[in-house]
Amino acid sequence: MSFRALDKQLKPHRDQLIATVGLKAEEAAKVATLVASEVRFLDTASRAQVLDATPISLGDRVDELRAFQSWSEIVSSGPHHPAVVRAQVIVQNYVCFVYLGEACFRVLRRVSKPDSVTRRCCKYLTDNPVRAFRNAIAHSNWTYRQDFRGLVYWAKKGAKPDEPLDRFEVGQNELDFWQSLSRAVAYAAYTTLESVGVPK
Repeated sequence: MSFRALDKQLKPHRDQLIATVGLKAEEAAKVATLVASEVRFLDTASRAQVLDATPISLGDRVDELRAFQSWSEIVSSGPHHPAVVRAQVIVQNYVCFVYLGEACFRVLRRVSKPDSVTRRCCKYLTDNPVRAFRNAIAHSNWTYRQDFRGLVYWAKKGAKPDEPLDRFEVGQNELDFWQSLSRAVAYAAYTTLESVGVPK
């Protein structure tokens, strides 16, 4: 199975992959391919942990990702009505950060090798500022910037229950990067696990 199309989708974000995720230039050029390879060679116990981390079957997770991709393509090809764009923002952010964060990235971060591309990507997708953004989406603490070129959100920087919410902003370019990385890592990991099969 080839992941070149996903690698290509991340190409515009090469500098961010190097500067913020900590990838080398050659790794940044083939993130999805490397994630797929690393997941393919996880030991049986580690693959089982990924599959057992949730009561939802791997097949259902992959179906959801494929449906999300199809929906995104349909919406992107049609007229950009403001109501449709707003719905797209909600769906993309929920799937990329809440749904996949809980179902995929946390457990992959735990079972992948320490210096692997998978570990570094999943760490980035589950640490601040993405973690804070995920929490803001999950708790409805977000709105549009006045220029509609990004989002404003409120979240705690740490984990203390009495910690006040801080205000953050994310521009559209950075948000596009987060979403692209999320989709690439999840799709590469899940479809690879599907092709390898469920460990006995």
